[in-house]
Amino acid sequence: MEYGICNLAIAPLRAEATHRSEMTSQLLFGETFEIVERTDDWSRIVTTFDGYEGWITNLQYQPVTAGEILSLSLENIVTTRSVVTPVLKESDNSVLSLPFGCSLPFYDGADCRLAGINYNVRSADDLTAFLETAYSFLNTPYLWGGRTHFGIDCSGYTQAVLRTRGTTLQRDAYLQAGQGTAVDFLLEARLGDLAFFDNAEGRITHVGIMLDNHSIIHASGRVKIDQIDDQGIYSAEQKKYTHKLRIVKRYLTADFDH
Repeated sequence: MEYGICNLAIAPLRAEATHRSEMTSQLLFGETFEIVERTDDWSRIVTTFDGYEGWITNLQYQPVTAGEILSLSLENIVTTRSVVTPVLKESDNSVLSLPFGCSLPFYDGADCRLAGINYNVRSADDLTAFLETAYSFLNTPYLWGGRTHFGIDCSGYTQAVLRTRGTTLQRDAYLQAGQGTAVDFLLEARLGDLAFFDNAEGRITHVGIMLDNHSIIHASGRVKIDQIDDQGIYSAEQKKYTHKLRIVKRYLTADFDH
C-alpha cells in the first residue's frame, strides 16, 4: 500500500482525474491518505481522517511510508483554530498560511513535523470557545467541497467546527446523520447539536449547528444564523422556509458553559 500527506495549505480533491472535474472536498495541511490508484499525473485516494475518496494531482502531496502513517495515528493531532496560522517551513524558509482546521503533526507547542521537515508555528493557537469558532465563519461564502474560511459547504462547516471539540464527523451530511444520538424533540436541542434537512425525495441534503432550540448557524449561500422550528429553517431574508427538518442529532457529551 502507498500513502501520502498534504504538505500544502489546501489541495483540491476532485471527482475525476482532471482539473476540470468537480471539487468534492479539500485536503488540508497535515492530513493523510491511502493511495488506491495512481496514474502519471493523478492519484485516487481515501482520506485517513474521514474515509472520503477522490482524486488529487501528484504534484500536491508528499509520499509517506506505512510506518509514518502509523506514527501519526498514535499522535494526538492538534488542529489550527485561527482563521489563518502562518508557519515557517525550515527547509527553505518559505511561509505557508494555513487555514482553520489544518493538522499539526507532532506539534510541541512551537513546531510541528511533516514528512521529515520541520515547520515553526509562528503564532500559536489559543484554545477558543466553541461559539467563537462557529461565529468565526459567519459570512464565509458557500463553496461546494470547501472546508475553510475562504469558502465552505454545509457539511464541511459542521465537520470543521465539531472537530475542534474532538468529534470526528464523516464528510457529507447524509453520512453525518448516521452518527451521533437522536434528539427526540427540537425543544430538547442544545448548543452543538446538528440538525439535518431532507429534500422532496427524502434524501438528507443539508446540515447546520444548533445554537439553542430555536436558532441555527449553517452554510447556505454564506454561513449565517437563521431561526428554526419543527417545520425547518425559516429565512427572514427570503421570508419563507428554506429547509425541511428531518432529524436532530447529538455528538458532544457535555453541555457548554455559558
